[in-house]
Amino acid sequence: MEPIGVAQVLDFMRAHLADGFASPDEAAEAIANYLPNRQRRKGSESLDRYLRRCDDGRLRWHWDPRFITSVTNDKASQSENRLTDAAKTLKLPIHLIRGGSSNLVSMYAAQEFLRLAPHSTYTDIAGAGHMVVGDRNDAFTEAVVSFFREPQISQRNGDTRDD
Repeated sequence: MEPIGVAQVLDFMRAHLADGFASPDEAAEAIANYLPNRQRRKGSESLDRYLRRCDDGRLRWHWDPRFITSVTNDKASQSENRLTDAAKTLKLPIHLIRGGSSNLVSMYAAQEFLRLAPHSTYTDIAGAGHMVVGDRNDAFTEAVVSFFREPQISQRNGDTRDD
C-alpha cells in the first residue's frame, strides 16, 4: 500500500475516534468532506452497518480503535514484507480489483502484485477510489461475477455448468 494513502486514511479515522458522530448523517458529512469527488449520500442509506453506538450515545466506526491508534510506519513496513512473502506462495485463484483513483494501491503496486502472483486476474475500475464497492458497486459486482464465471474458476470448484 502507498504510505501517503495509508496516512490519509488513518488521519481520517483518527480524527473521529474520540468524539464520534451524533448521527449517521454527521458521519456522512465527514465522509463527504474527506471524499469530495464521491457522490454525496445520506447517512442512513448505508452507514448503519459501519457504525456502532457507544455507551455515551455517540456513533463510532465499528473498527477497533486500538487498531487505528497502533498502526505505525514500522508496522506497515513489516506487514508489507509479510504480505509480499505470502503473495509469492499463493496458488488459489486470485482477483485483484483496484479502484483506478485509489490512493492506497497504486498502479505500480498492482503490477508488482501481479508479478508476485502471475496467475491472478486483475481489474482496474475507473472512477473508484480505495472503497471500490462504495464508489462503483455496479462495476465491482460485474468484475466479481465475471471472475467466478471464468472456466478455470468453475473447474477448480468442481462446477461443470456452462452457464
